[in-house]
Amino acid sequence: MPAGYHADVIGSLMRPRYLWEARAALDGGQMPPREFKRIEDRAVDQVIAMQEGCGLDVVSDGELRRFSFLDQLLGSDVEGGTLKEGAAVRFHAQDPAEDWEWHPPVTITGKIRARRMITPEEYAYARGRARRPVKVTLPSPLVLYGAWSPELSTAAYADPWEMFTDAAALMRDEARELARLGCTYIQIDSPDLGTLVDPENREPRESLGMPTERTLTEGVDIINSVADVPGVTFGLHLCKGNYQSKWIAAGGYDETADKIFGRMSNIDVFLLEYEDERSGSFEPLAKMPDDKMVVLGLVSSKRSEVEPADTVIGRIDEAARYVDRERLGLSTQCGFASVSIGANLISEDTQQRKLELVGEVARRVW
Repeated sequence: MPAGYHADVIGSLMRPRYLWEARAALDGGQMPPREFKRIEDRAVDQVIAMQEGCGLDVVSDGELRRFSFLDQLLGSDVEGGTLKEGAAVRFHAQDPAEDWEWHPPVTITGKIRARRMITPEEYAYARGRARRPVKVTLPSPLVLYGAWSPELSTAAYADPWEMFTDAAALMRDEARELARLGCTYIQIDSPDLGTLVDPENREPRESLGMPTERTLTEGVDIINSVADVPGVTFGLHLCKGNYQSKWIAAGGYDETADKIFGRMSNIDVFLLEYEDERSGSFEPLAKMPDDKMVVLGLVSSKRSEVEPADTVIGRIDEAARYVDRERLGLSTQCGFASVSIGANLISEDTQQRKLELVGEVARRVW
């Protein structure tokens, strides 16, 4: 978040029904690609206008052209994967009876190569429609941890870290092309680091041959290498999981703060989930270097209740005990639909009211 921006957006937004219907018609051979593209463009136009109307300082295209936030690594435009389910990731609901296990649909069995880049098209179109700066999101290279198989992936890579390094190179190529097109704000989405706060999510990776200490050293450095692009402000969103209002991890930043905040020399902004007690206290922010900004994810994208503005302002006041207020910003705690079929269980109207709250509070505080 460049200096002066305080009302931020995480990235993904809910797909409108007419876009769903158009995609189904396209997939069913009932709509030509050119007509679908016009409808997709219309949806992007509307979400950009909506965000600007909410008073946000920066906008995204809502990731409406993607199936999920990690299309650049596990989508159809990337070679190296086989359609074979990977290791289970458990998502938690408010009611434990509704907990759910997700398996990455792809296992890495070959060298990772991109058939094409997808973010330059996203950015070029959004830039032409937006009056505010446009943020583009990229997945962390370490999100591929669930697609690693000690039995199958070793045909291509000696260990997961070689795979992560190749994934980082793909994301850095996208970032460099975005910079060439004039993009000045890129966010790296990192559920891989965000969920390390929870022992339940550390253990499966340990069993796959990914020691937590190595993740918090070599892995952090690999993510940091994506942001080695001059002229771009890079943000890191430490996500704790997001699918149909469910989450993967619970826990504060106490154990990871000093190993992430200071080591990430190329990251300018940390976007941190802080919507409820799952995220712990603000005390770990005391370890934030003085040259970094912090976006507080105080507004839940998972729950339909709209937080009182005064309550959000009070929590910003608490955080300002650890980080100078001018280096703070506000956003929702996560996106609203990290996966197109996994939108959180709220309405589009509530989504807009949540973003309006971000804009309102930012105007009042800053």
